[in-house]
Amino acid sequence: MELRIDLDYNQILVLIHQLPKKEIERLTNTLQSEIASKKSSDVLQELILSAPTWSDSDFDDFNKVRTHINKSRIA
Repeated sequence: MELRIDLDYNQILVLIHQLPKKEIERLTNTLQSEIASKKSSDVLQELILSAPTWSDSDFDDFNKVRTHINKSRIA
């Protein structure tokens, strides 16, 4: 079941001001935690997208060195 109501910003504010103080505090905490969560995931996504990447030749070089290291270890 889905219910959609078209409310503008001022109507939402009026409804919020009708809430008891405890419910307003609860709403505030919920919104702040959701905003903080969104910001941290945005920062992480930005970090991942801007991170340096390896070219195919870099990755091949890494694999060759890794293979050499694995072969040279004393078992």
